[in-house]
Amino acid sequence: MKRLNPTLISALGLSLASSFSASAAQPLEVELYRGETASVNSTIFSDGESLIVMDVQRSTEEAKKLGQQIKAKGLPLTHILITHGHPDHYIGMDHLIKTFPDAKIVVANDAIKQDIIGFSTWMESVGWLDAEPNLKPKSAKHPQGFDYQNRIQVLPSNTLAFAGGNTLTLETQYQPAEAEHVTTVYVDSLNALFMSDLGYNKVHLWMGQGVTNQHIDNWKQQLTEMERQYAPLQPTLYPGHGAPTDAKLFSTMIEYMEYFQAVTADAQTKEAAMDAMKSKYPDYREADFLLKYSVDFHVQP
Repeated sequence: MKRLNPTLISALGLSLASSFSASAAQPLEVELYRGETASVNSTIFSDGESLIVMDVQRSTEEAKKLGQQIKAKGLPLTHILITHGHPDHYIGMDHLIKTFPDAKIVVANDAIKQDIIGFSTWMESVGWLDAEPNLKPKSAKHPQGFDYQNRIQVLPSNTLAFAGGNTLTLETQYQPAEAEHVTTVYVDSLNALFMSDLGYNKVHLWMGQGVTNQHIDNWKQQLTEMERQYAPLQPTLYPGHGAPTDAKLFSTMIEYMEYFQAVTADAQTKEAAMDAMKSKYPDYREADFLLKYSVDFHVQP
């Protein structure tokens, strides 16, 4: 009777284990929590064994509702991924990390972490965090504040792993646009692009403080590149604000930005610019917030 080579047995065992692990990975599923404030989305990813939530709302009250939706799934939350440094995407992290203490708050790179710290420091200085005292940066003045430096972890690579073996691949190579730095995710198995704030669907775009015409031009250029890259795949697009949609969103957003730039360049008053935008886009949400502050920034008195 022939004996099998132990090395061969070991290699065969490793190969079978690897194949079993790959085949056992569950397909990813996705569920949205659509917030009321600024029509902002939080995305819950599941691989059947664990959860990752991407972006976590503008207030603790919204985060509580998001937390209930996460709990209802009955799986451990391992990561809270913040895509960029705007508060409507990260204020809820204090409530969620207290509700899910085993989860880690993560960002794709240090630039996004510094954007979050910078924005929060500024908001605290002008009183915008008085309604969210737990999000004031931790300091001698606010010892019970949020420890941004130590609680937010920078991922060592552009991937984020689930317990079941699946991964999210994170893309951050973008020019400053709606935000200085941003993260998007394309999930091949879902044929879905999660655009963060590079995408708005039937919600007025944020082009307020800090979003110059150069930023808008960068944004248009990036959407053009995304259309070239993704439109042939006919993916589902998940914007940071508004409902999921299809690849027509790329051109729709570019047209919106071009119209906004033309209106704000010619408008004699802010009221005239607001009227023009609301007339052109009567069914778009957040006119009194996102549009108002965008017009205020681009139309000088």
